[in-house]
Amino acid sequence: MWVIVTYDVTTETKDGRRRLRRVAQACKDFGQRVQKSVFECSVDQAQFETLRRKLLKEIDVKGDSLRFYRLHEPRDEHVEEYGINKTVFFDEPLII
Repeated sequence: MWVIVTYDVTTETKDGRRRLRRVAQACKDFGQRVQKSVFECSVDQAQFETLRRKLLKEIDVKGDSLRFYRLHEPRDEHVEEYGINKTVFFDEPLII
């Protein structure tokens, strides 16, 4: 399944900046950054649950924001891309 993960972490404190780095790293482990605080992740249900648990453990629910959006398949029919950050499909054959 394709999941969009978005977050907004308060960075006014040292702890907040540390949380932001940990949230971004957890997202990188499961997907690719498409904007500063937006990741596209291609995961199965078990991976999604692991990602959600990791992120919920990191954020401060009183000051941060975290959202998950599940995209319907096929992804290409529901997503339009413009500009410099295009999705790279790592599962597909690499053409050089």
